[in-house]
Amino acid sequence: MTHLFNAMSPLTHRAPGLVGAALDSGVAAGLIADLVHVSAPAIGVAARAKSGPGRLFLVTDAMAVAGTDLSHFTLNGRTIERRDGHLTLSDGTLAGADITLPQAISNMHRHVGLTRAQALAMATRAPAEAVGLARDIGHLNPGAPADFVYLSDDLSRVLGGVNTNP
Repeated sequence: MTHLFNAMSPLTHRAPGLVGAALDSGVAAGLIADLVHVSAPAIGVAARAKSGPGRLFLVTDAMAVAGTDLSHFTLNGRTIERRDGHLTLSDGTLAGADITLPQAISNMHRHVGLTRAQALAMATRAPAEAVGLARDIGHLNPGAPADFVYLSDDLSRVLGGVNTNP
């Protein structure tokens, strides 16, 4: 599943909808943890429901302005405004995500209450498992290829990176 909760039929007590199917199944589900697309409490519910097979993993769905100081840009002839972590059309319609993966990891730890290890796994091991590559990537093992990203202590910013792939 991609973008859990986003434009999906909701979970209700008599009709679980697509959200309920995603949470109840062994299917992996991606989630935009910007706290705009999905609230912290809803993310917490999803994280607890998807703790086993078919885990929840982080996606950014970030638009081009993520990580920049731009206040607006044009896409397909429409102006996208950026305010307070929201990317919207002029009528206020949500237009996309304004988050980096380190920010999503930080949100999972700081606002949802996951441990750092759990939050980091949602950006590394869980997506590797979702695409069937967990044997090769998403973990640190001797001799395995690895990409390193250095994060600050609060997980909010990238300090640098090193690629160890030959």
